[in-house]
Amino acid sequence: MELPSWGEMSHREQLECSWWDMYKDAYGVRPRGIDISGWSDEALCLEMDYLAEVIQREEEARKARQKKSIEEVERIIKELRRCGARDRQMAIKWLHDANSTNGDVEYLAYCLDVPYGYFRK
Repeated sequence: MELPSWGEMSHREQLECSWWDMYKDAYGVRPRGIDISGWSDEALCLEMDYLAEVIQREEEARKARQKKSIEEVERIIKELRRCGARDRQMAIKWLHDANSTNGDVEYLAYCLDVPYGYFRK
């Protein structure tokens, strides 16, 4: 069975798909056991407005959390340099070793809760 493209979907199907994706963005999991088939388009749109607010709050919280994580990582890197790492790259290698990330910079970023791409700078 081939799924329809966005343009082939009805307005209602597009609303439901958008709600499904926004729920995932807001809460980190796909909704299970929630039957929205009986919701009016208006109710669905109101729920999506609410989900947009949740997503915005979560994004702001993530940025604030990552800002603190960056400060902590930079503090650790300075401490590792003070303790013998000859340069930043060696300190980062030691962070890889400490976090068992096998040199995967994106996984290290995930483990240390800093933005993806942070260690590629």
